[in-house]
Amino acid sequence: MKKISLRFLLAILLLSPVMMKAQLKSAATPLATLQQQFVDLRFGMFIHFNIPTFMDQDWPDPEAPASIFNPAKLDCNQWAATAKAANMSYGCLTTKHHSGFCIWDTKTTDYNVMNSPLKRDVVKEYTTAFRAKGLKVMLYYSILDTHHKLRPHSITQKHIEMVKAQLTELLTKYGEITALIIDGWDAPWSRISYDDVPFEEVYRLVKSLQPNCLLMDLNAAKYPAEGLFYTDIKSYEQGAGQHISKESNKLPALSCLPINTAWFWKTNFPTTPVKDPAKLVNDNLVELNKVWCNFILNVAPNRDGLIDDNAVAALEQIGKLWKPQGQLPVLPAGETPIISSNLAKHQPSNSSWSDDMNIMDFANDDDFKSSWQSNKTVKQPWYEIDFDKDKSFNMVTILEDGNNIKKYHLEYNENGIWKPLAASKSEGRLKIHRFDRVWGNKVRISVDECSAAPAIAEVGVYDERR
Repeated sequence: MKKISLRFLLAILLLSPVMMKAQLKSAATPLATLQQQFVDLRFGMFIHFNIPTFMDQDWPDPEAPASIFNPAKLDCNQWAATAKAANMSYGCLTTKHHSGFCIWDTKTTDYNVMNSPLKRDVVKEYTTAFRAKGLKVMLYYSILDTHHKLRPHSITQKHIEMVKAQLTELLTKYGEITALIIDGWDAPWSRISYDDVPFEEVYRLVKSLQPNCLLMDLNAAKYPAEGLFYTDIKSYEQGAGQHISKESNKLPALSCLPINTAWFWKTNFPTTPVKDPAKLVNDNLVELNKVWCNFILNVAPNRDGLIDDNAVAALEQIGKLWKPQGQLPVLPAGETPIISSNLAKHQPSNSSWSDDMNIMDFANDDDFKSSWQSNKTVKQPWYEIDFDKDKSFNMVTILEDGNNIKKYHLEYNENGIWKPLAASKSEGRLKIHRFDRVWGNKVRISVDECSAAPAIAEVGVYDERR
């Protein structure tokens, strides 16, 4: 039998009756409403269960055979009952982790659960079990895929087609998906950029398949806490040192933590104490909910496909200590997520006088931890992006290192003439300007008033589809 190309498969999926039904469903709920509904869910279960479960590793050999995936007593109903006992409101399952093994019946690759001894669609069993308990369903999906060689400097168009085809399967075969959690994409450790695998194309595909599915990327290691860059929900991985500000957060957020010492099951888990239920409730769940942050606690099923007794007991104790108390306060009004490519990234730049260690290219190097800083003696600092030709754009973002710029104005150059853009309006470090599309070959930020030498961590110029 000839292999079906991924491009052909994607075309078939997009024309399928299930797909058409998804596209013809009621109009999309406003994003702000979906974000509020997400934080109101408060508490859920992350379920890391995949090939790593059977290798005592979180990052297993990408060539591990499908034959090792053999959870002989798999019972997703036990997972759902345990989540319900903890007063959780949803689950999220690792459909594909970084080593590329798919635990659903996919037509995109032979490296999947149907070619394992189990030969059962785990995603289907999970979604059915959780919905039977009245729990919402979310899915996790890794862009980084070491088995299929989808990794830095090796990405091809076929990889992008595979991603789209797999997401199409996941969002058309398993009913309503409340949220899709993406990982391994534009993180410092994965090094797969939003240009290598085009974020906006994937984002719009997800919304076309399920308009009310939130898409969140676990990218807080790179992007600033003040804005929704390439995600509908701001996410924080506590074990990686990412912690939400309990004083200043105003964004819909998610914080994740494993109840064990690692994400995937390890042979010592049954005899190693899990995290203290009272601390998980008082130090995480209660405190995070106060700042519009949903808490997702990872529970790793063992090689039989069951949650260990010590984790089950801890979750039952959590359910006795905590019960949801209705909706959270209304989220502050916020900016629409940024999903387009940054046209300013790595473009030639210029500026008023700055010391060499803080020179102009640090403000568009795609690194939010470096910055251009004006020499303190300059009275009217300016910073400029110089494109190689005219480009269309309709948004400019400025992220300060500090908060010293008090007044500024934006201009763009069209045919040698500088023209004004939107006047400053945003408060705080991150300033976002959306405006009607213009064409120009340069963008300039002129600082009119500052409390100290201004420093800019990153400038963004975008051409959003609207």
